[in-house]
Parts: sequence; structure tokens; C-alpha cells
Amino acid sequence: MGDNIVEQFYGITVEKRQVLLMQKPVLVWFTGLSGSGKSTLANQLELKLYSMGFKTYALDGDNIRAGLNKDLGFSLSDRKENIRRIGEVAKLLMDAGLIVLSSFVSPLKADRERIKQLVGSENFIEVFLDCPLEICEQRDVKGLYKKAREGKIKNFTGIDSPFEEPQKPDVHLKTNDEDASVSLKRLLTFIEDKINLVQNA
Repeated sequence: MGDNIVEQFYGITVEKRQVLLMQKPVLVWFTGLSGSGKSTLANQLELKLYSMGFKTYALDGDNIRAGLNKDLGFSLSDRKENIRRIGEVAKLLMDAGLIVLSSFVSPLKADRERIKQLVGSENFIEVFLDCPLEICEQRDVKGLYKKAREGKIKNFTGIDSPFEEPQKPDVHLKTNDEDASVSLKRLLTFIEDKINLVQNA
């Protein structure tokens, strides 16, 4: 922190919020190519957690870039800053006691690692939606691959910008090979014990 910035501490801590909300805040980080199903699965997971009584908040790439990060482009430096800001927002939401679901391509391993260190490795769940580029491109739900192939979008992940696959994700989902309901069940099974304080008490 700068010389003129002094961190303030308040009487209500994250531990007290955990007791009040009866849940442990974690960051579920969905990574994968555009079209791999990140936002779809995050939405399904949030609906399921909501029905179970958990308090959540979802962060999505397009939504964040429409507001908080609308000043950023898609250069390497801007993409790093995009992920950095998202990490800080996620940390604040976790401090409020919420389970945070973040859906971002986040193609660089170093950026994902920084987020993991920021929120604590014990609070970070990396979910890799593994789907072949050709399948994502066939889906092209937003028409972005077409624009990238036409040269209308530069530095597009999978086309002219690399995606560094997670080597040891907490959850590895092959969304081209399994039904979304199966992926959701596998994911929920993994995270439920980590967020349910009542069950673990």
C-alpha cells in the first residue's frame, strides 16, 4: 500500500459473516475457451446453490466489461488488468461471506495463479471446461469466432492468442463429451463439502 493509505479494520469479520450465513465463502473459477459452456454451467450451479439456501454472486466476463472494466480492451496488458480487477472484486464479495462464481476465459496460467494467491489456495476452486476449439467454433454463440477469422477481432483466444490449459484443475469437465447435468452433478459433489459449514460443524 502507498504511504498515505492505511488499512481500516472493522468489528464484523469474515469469520462472523460465515457464522451468520452458515457457509464458507469460496471462489469457483470457471476457465475455458469462449463457447466451452462457462457461463451456462455457472448459471446452473448458482440456481442449484440458491435452491439449497446458499448465498452466491456470479461474475461474468461480458457483464464486467460492460461496466467496471469497460475502459479496457483486449491487449495483453488490458486482459491482465481485467483479471486483476475481477480478482479484487471476488475477494471483496468473499469477505462479505458469499460464494463467488467467476466465468472468464482467463487464458494465462500466471493470471489464474495470481487470483489463487490473492484469495488463498484453500478458497480457490479451478474448474476447467475442456472443449475442443473446433466444437467451440461450431457453437460460436456470440459470433466472435467468425469475427476473429475475418480479422475483425484481434488477440482472440484460440485463434491468434494462446490458451494455457490448467495442468491440475480442481475439476476437469469435458463439456463436449458429457451432458451438462452430469457436469453440474460432478461439480456440485466436489464443492459441497467445502462450502457447507452446517454439515461440517
